[in-house]
Amino acid sequence: MASPSGAGVSVRLLRPLDRYILGEFLRIFVVTALGFPLLVIVIDATDNLGRYLARDLPMARLALSYVYYIPQSLFMVLPASVLFATVFTIGSLTRHSELTAAKASGISFYRLVAPLAIGAMIATGIGLVVGELVPIGTARRNVILGEQSSRNDDTRYGFAYAADEGRVYTIGQLDARLPGRINRLEIVRRGTGPDYPTVVTMANEGDWTGRQWHLREGVIHILPSDSTVQSLHYVGLRDHHMTESPSDLLQKATLPDEMRREALVRYIGAMQRSGVDVNPTRVDLMLRIAIPATCMIIFLFGAPLAASNPRGGAAFGVGIALATTVLFLMLVQLTKAVGGKGMLTPEFAAWIPSIVFGAAGIVLLARVRT
Repeated sequence: MASPSGAGVSVRLLRPLDRYILGEFLRIFVVTALGFPLLVIVIDATDNLGRYLARDLPMARLALSYVYYIPQSLFMVLPASVLFATVFTIGSLTRHSELTAAKASGISFYRLVAPLAIGAMIATGIGLVVGELVPIGTARRNVILGEQSSRNDDTRYGFAYAADEGRVYTIGQLDARLPGRINRLEIVRRGTGPDYPTVVTMANEGDWTGRQWHLREGVIHILPSDSTVQSLHYVGLRDHHMTESPSDLLQKATLPDEMRREALVRYIGAMQRSGVDVNPTRVDLMLRIAIPATCMIIFLFGAPLAASNPRGGAAFGVGIALATTVLFLMLVQLTKAVGGKGMLTPEFAAWIPSIVFGAAGIVLLARVRT
């Protein structure tokens, strides 16, 4: 009996050779994706162990902090893991003459490496998911390591606070010295429609009265829909819902690197309206998408590069992968510097590594023997 059409398509697209190549890729990818974070953790522990021990941290808590550090370290090395997996998979096919045999049987180089594209897509998906876990791990690690101690100073600048009832405060400056003062405040309460509209309250300054905040010189925007805005200007306003004391806001302030993507977008918008320079934060936001996407770009770069030296052994593969990884990490740091200083649009600057490796990959693919 004939097989269903879906099964037939699956068989045609993923032949035994495809499964073999994809399996080799995933095996190397998993090993490197787990091994690189461990290496990063060892390096970080070596550099900072004395500082952590000076805080009298128990070893169990220190070990737990590194468990929360895994998502961040994994996120940064995913493109390098894809590169290692690509280079060593193609290198193995070349050394064992499997690449030559495939070409002799009529399989082009582009068709042969197609399973690696599937592996790179899987890595991209993993990167997008891990990127959402990084802020959670960062926040919990900061608590364990006592990195929040600096937040208990009397003054804090440019932070967001998630309050009850779905309200988000974005604060330009908070002075917690008695009685307590706020400058450049924005309160966003997300709505669901005309019956419960979104309300954005902005204030130039405010004072803590002991039970609530007294806001001054601001405007209230009521948004029943995306195309309708009603604005009310005020000289003074007492917000009965904003009952968090200055000390509460200091202790629970949320840093940008502890925010997930959606919250970070709202934070950037609020900070821009307050006149705060958010270019570095805009770069970091775009890198959360650009770095996973680089997994696809790095595959296009690594596959023809690995096939360019038929006699290259393991040392050649390691050399290519390490050199490219160092270059990639340098480009990421350059991206942050250039975009953060406003020399280029932050969103464009975040894609510089992908553009560089993508252009090199296109040139190498065009020159590879098929």
